[in-house]
Amino acid sequence: QVQLVESGGGLVRPGGSLRLSCAASGITGSITTMGWYRQAPGKQRELVADITSGDTTRYGDSAKGRFAISRDNAKNTVYLQMNSLKPEDTAVYYCKVIIVRTYLVYPYQRQSDYWGQGTQVTVSS
Repeated sequence: QVQLVESGGGLVRPGGSLRLSCAASGITGSITTMGWYRQAPGKQRELVADITSGDTTRYGDSAKGRFAISRDNAKNTVYLQMNSLKPEDTAVYYCKVIIVRTYLVYPYQRQSDYWGQGTQVTVSS
């Protein structure tokens, strides 16, 4: 069974930094895209950043220029370095992993999304 364990959240002052980690285990198949989403109270979940197996990255507008996503394929782990944090970055941050499994019979290939339990990031003075 696929499990995602997130760590690194916490309380930080405005302008500070945090580094989130998400380690995936129980993987059967191939991990393609790994990413981070966030959800603030009363708001929809939004993309922060994601990274493909070919290291192509994509950032949400709020993360551009301040956050950096990376991955360690040997450890099945994705990281999010967050710098210059602002109070509006306060949210629960969720890790998402996309796994592709192949089969000898139909449907031959299936993609599945997995989510972590979330880690709270609070930016406040």
